[in-house]
Amino acid sequence: MKFFYIIFCFILIPVFALSQNIKVLNKLTKEPVFGVAIYNVDKSKSIITNFKGEAELDKFSETEVIYFKHLSHVLKKITKQQLGFSNKVYLISNTQGLEEIVISASKFEQNKKDIPQKIVSVNTKSIQFSNPQTSADLLENTGQVYVQKSQLGGGSPMIRGFSTNRLLITIDGVRMNNAIFRGGNLQNVITIDPFSIQNTEVILGSGAVIYGSDAIGGVMSFYTQKPKLSYTDSLLFNSNIIFRYSSASNEKTGHFDFNLGYKKWAFITNASYSSFNDLRMGSNGPNEYLRPEFALATNNGDVIIKNNNPLIQKFSGYNQLNLMQKAHYNPSENLTFDFGLFYTTTSNIPRYDRLIRYKNDVLRSAEWNYGPQQWFMSNLQITKLSSRSNLYDKIKTTLAYQNFQESRKDRNFQSSIRNIREEAVDAYSFNLDLEKTINSKSHFFYGLEYIYNKVKSVGKEENIINNTISPAISRYPNGSSWQSAAVYSSIKYKPNPKFIFQSGLRFNHVISKANFKENNYYLNLPFESSKNETSALTGTTGISWYPNKILQWKLNISSAFRSPNIDDIGKVFDSEPGSVVVPNENLRPEYAYSGELGLKLNFDDKVILDMSTYYTYLDNALVRRDYNLNGETEILYDGELSNIQAIQNASKAWIYGFEVGLKMTITNQFKLTSQYSIIGGTETAEDIEVPIRHVVPNFGNTHLVWSSKGLKLDAFTNYNSDLSFNQLAPSEIEKDYIYALDSNGNPYSPSWYTLNFRAQYQVSKSTTLTSSIENITDQRYKTYSSGIAAAGRNFILSLKYSL
Repeated sequence: MKFFYIIFCFILIPVFALSQNIKVLNKLTKEPVFGVAIYNVDKSKSIITNFKGEAELDKFSETEVIYFKHLSHVLKKITKQQLGFSNKVYLISNTQGLEEIVISASKFEQNKKDIPQKIVSVNTKSIQFSNPQTSADLLENTGQVYVQKSQLGGGSPMIRGFSTNRLLITIDGVRMNNAIFRGGNLQNVITIDPFSIQNTEVILGSGAVIYGSDAIGGVMSFYTQKPKLSYTDSLLFNSNIIFRYSSASNEKTGHFDFNLGYKKWAFITNASYSSFNDLRMGSNGPNEYLRPEFALATNNGDVIIKNNNPLIQKFSGYNQLNLMQKAHYNPSENLTFDFGLFYTTTSNIPRYDRLIRYKNDVLRSAEWNYGPQQWFMSNLQITKLSSRSNLYDKIKTTLAYQNFQESRKDRNFQSSIRNIREEAVDAYSFNLDLEKTINSKSHFFYGLEYIYNKVKSVGKEENIINNTISPAISRYPNGSSWQSAAVYSSIKYKPNPKFIFQSGLRFNHVISKANFKENNYYLNLPFESSKNETSALTGTTGISWYPNKILQWKLNISSAFRSPNIDDIGKVFDSEPGSVVVPNENLRPEYAYSGELGLKLNFDDKVILDMSTYYTYLDNALVRRDYNLNGETEILYDGELSNIQAIQNASKAWIYGFEVGLKMTITNQFKLTSQYSIIGGTETAEDIEVPIRHVVPNFGNTHLVWSSKGLKLDAFTNYNSDLSFNQLAPSEIEKDYIYALDSNGNPYSPSWYTLNFRAQYQVSKSTTLTSSIENITDQRYKTYSSGIAAAGRNFILSLKYSL
């Protein structure tokens, strides 16, 4: 008997005591969570975790449900019986909390305030309230990303004077930029379904250490919805159905998603379909934007038709289908598997800016379409947490395959020949990311990456009279490849809560190969193949400093690069009327060197003023310049004698800017937010300095938001300064057909503003109604460099039903 008593004292009592004392930790970071409210159903019993995340559960019975609630984490409920002998409770981060979490800075969760760079975060609720039609519109709604549109089915982001292949796009941590991302405007971001996005993070400025080539001006990271586990033996099911209509384009959108969650397995299915008709522009603005006539193909040939309503931008509509399927497997507490499948396809997308060009006072093109664009991605991510390894505390492996398909189909007015160019890219990627806590003050992040792209490209000429097809010059050298290998690391040192230091390095090696034998039948290049091999070493150093509760200083210095891709080395296309770009194998990487200083003033969370200024120097910039082939400066292309150009390391650029944001809590219901960006810059062109193409006008927005219970109202304005003729880049002046004309008859980009109102009402627990009136005063305007005018007065209605 005495023996069993000893066993009870030395084994069972300590175990019992351990079960009464728990420690609440963040599920991913494994850091203690302070201030967690622990209570039962009727809240008759409650306790709060201390600074170590600890609390005693003595007052709770074995079978009653215990709730764990914290502002920055998802609510968790469990019984003491379910806890068993475990003394740890893990909470899942909720990025809507006070300590906002970001992933893009290191690919692991970090507090946003610790990052020395400026990062814009958009969470699920903000996305649902802004109700964007595309992911490009989602970015534009942040007020810190400028979006250009050549057509309705478009959206080319511009960040701090950079655009297209000098910005990087990622989806669930996978790089979307591929070997044929061009320097011209890109609309690939619209292939990401805004309904599938859980949150978005935009790094303003260089992200080269973590993301490599192209991340010069910024990184746009999209994170899609995650399957939710039930954590019990019962099934967790939830579903959403959404319908949306907008009047300016007669948009009709339908979406549904559903989640199946089990104890260790979870699945989410997502599908969206949108149909857009021709877009109506506003009635008050420059007459140059009107669509007075359009070309139409008939049985008797092409004819010019008068547009009965010049506000309707004929041949701008399109439709799009998005599908997503994800699976999540959590076999143990420290190991997770995430698998995702994504597919997007479109109809033909008319390139509106090409349809409004004139030649000798006659419309130049009878048709110009981006053919159905398709994007497919499969993505496997394995995450393991370990406290025993000397090499890591967290390790994440990402394997992905993507397939991009796009085409261009154009035909000149009254021509019988339709030019067709089709491209496909197979993109494979592997990433290994690790994090190690060296001590309580230091965290080390490191990883490696390998990317391989294979490009297929075909050129055709189709005779629409006799339906014959003959081969033609392709846009890219068929069978070309682009591959990149890199190692990178960064360290975060936090000696105290007021000071954080972060620094990192990346070494990247890039190889591009192209064979021009097929295209030399048309071009007669002085070479048949090329191999471009480049290396780059980049780094970043930054600090965040909180001298007191009001002030926060951020300072960051970084370098970034962009290695030439197949679009730079091997492309053949008509860059502008009368010019054609040809391959150039003698290219080197371009480098950017940047500095950024930020200051945030926080007055008791009632008034927050966030300011930052930056400066970037771009060296060896890859730009389009006049060129010659075998001494010839002109070539016959698609039946037209054209000036020869090529991408060259022929420029330097200086870009600078200032950003200011204001958040003001007027009352518990009223909040005011405002954002304004000022950007400037020049580049060298033949030994003279000229404006840079992607330096946009000063722009901003102001929102007055009122919310109470189930109702949220937002009155807001967007505004944009002008760019005079002298402020336009030479390449923009050549596209005078997309601009308004000043008093001297020169192209320029006028200033504009819109007044808007948005409302969201929670009709019931399951039904949400969102409505908007955009551009109330019916302004006719274009965002800078856009070929298509923006929507006029636009009524948007969306209904969401949740199960």
